[in-house]
Amino acid sequence: MARQSLVAMISDDLLARIVSGEFAPGSTLPGEQDLVVRHEVSRMTVREAVKTLEAMGVARIERGRGTFVNPFNRWTSMEAVLRATSTGENDASASIQLIELRRMLETGAAELAAERISDEELDSLREHLAAMRAAHEARDVGSFVEADLAFHDVILHASGNVFLAVLFEPLSRILAARRTQTSRVPQIQVNAIAEHGHIVEALASHDPERSRQAMDSHMAQTLRDLTTYVLNA
Repeated sequence: MARQSLVAMISDDLLARIVSGEFAPGSTLPGEQDLVVRHEVSRMTVREAVKTLEAMGVARIERGRGTFVNPFNRWTSMEAVLRATSTGENDASASIQLIELRRMLETGAAELAAERISDEELDSLREHLAAMRAAHEARDVGSFVEADLAFHDVILHASGNVFLAVLFEPLSRILAARRTQTSRVPQIQVNAIAEHGHIVEALASHDPERSRQAMDSHMAQTLRDLTTYVLNA
């Protein structure tokens, strides 16, 4: 097996063990010899694997002391962060921080989209909203989440800013999982439908400030629903 593949395999295994909680923040990772024996590879391969985790901000190498796991807030790799938050560890904190991130980015996206959104995109938003209403009435959580995600995707692309869509693409998996969790609550669906309706009206007016406020209202409602119906349940 090529060295690069071995390096990736070892770093992936170490990351999985960290994410699972086997190695908590502040703890020491196994030494070189332990990893050489476990994976049956050379010391050079092990060192490169550990450096990969260091580059991701997951671990830090202290000469003469060992390799230590960094606190979660020092991780710089989107892949690593998504893997950690997908495990359910620190679920409440991760859910809140995800909404905070969406609030910062999606309010700006709505503001930009107000002046750039096409009639076809507005029609698409209305179709997704209608699909959310139908899914709610049918008690179809999967279809509700699918329509909800598609609604927001239209706005991200309508903003005309390619970086917004690129930033959100890696979040799609975890967003889908979180929406499925919260959308099981019927009242949360009702609130979401109302807020999405306000967003469509605001975007149709092509008023940037009104659109920004409508999206901000939706994000605030989402956070209230999360804390009321999910985290405090």
